[in-house]
Amino acid sequence: MKIEESESGLQQQSVDEQAAPEEQIAEAALQAAGVLYEAFDESPMTVEKLTPAGIGTLYGVGVGPGDPELITLKACRLLKECPVIAYPATQKGGKSYAHEIVELHVHAEEKVMLGLVFPMTKDPELLASGWNRTAELCWSELKQGRDVAFVTEGDPNLYSTFIHLARLMQELHPGVPIVSIPGISSVLGAAAALGQPLADGNQRVGIIPATGDREALKEALLHHDTVVFLKVAKVLDLVLDVLDELGLGGKASVVTKVTSPYETVWRDARELRGKELEYLSLMVVSK
Repeated sequence: MKIEESESGLQQQSVDEQAAPEEQIAEAALQAAGVLYEAFDESPMTVEKLTPAGIGTLYGVGVGPGDPELITLKACRLLKECPVIAYPATQKGGKSYAHEIVELHVHAEEKVMLGLVFPMTKDPELLASGWNRTAELCWSELKQGRDVAFVTEGDPNLYSTFIHLARLMQELHPGVPIVSIPGISSVLGAAAALGQPLADGNQRVGIIPATGDREALKEALLHHDTVVFLKVAKVLDLVLDVLDELGLGGKASVVTKVTSPYETVWRDARELRGKELEYLSLMVVSK
């Protein structure tokens, strides 16, 4: 069999043993693709341009509403695998609610436990400075190739500190991979604690941060069959006033530190008028 090499470097069969035109075209296409693949493989453009090598991943890990058993298998695995666990800390260096949950699933002495103090102020400059400092503490670990698991109560994408941390990290260090691990929300924990469904059929549910805006509270109650007011402690009496105005005073329950060993349930929220509640308190109003 006579073989001749063309200028392009591709081999062609002699006329007497020439393959069918369709087979010849397919063979040429395969060889050309191989040449292109080799050229691309040797190109100076590398994966690092898309995902910088050596940078750790920032995980937002939801650890549930309080019961240490209400944590997903995936969250538990990541906590065991990540060398750095970041958690919200108090100004005095105390443990957070989420930290207490994590302690039961990992050996803290084997980890870098990174306590992050988040600024509790409305001053724009102090806020920006405090948040930047917090993000840079995480970056100091990530840039060394260490994955960081930031733990948060409930779910990292529902009124969580992780939301702002992730946005700031993307802004300051866009190459950092960011992944969130869903967790069981305190809203769902409250429904279980009360033995009360949040919605059925076409019923509407509102998950609302409790604020001092009376009209906003009223609007939420008027347009939903069930309303969950989060962090209700600071405006409890105002919410009770609005409920009475709408004839819903007997329809509200309050749960504090839901599903945790410290959980307290009030079936009738009216019992709490004038009293102080824990910060981690929510109210469920069901019509």
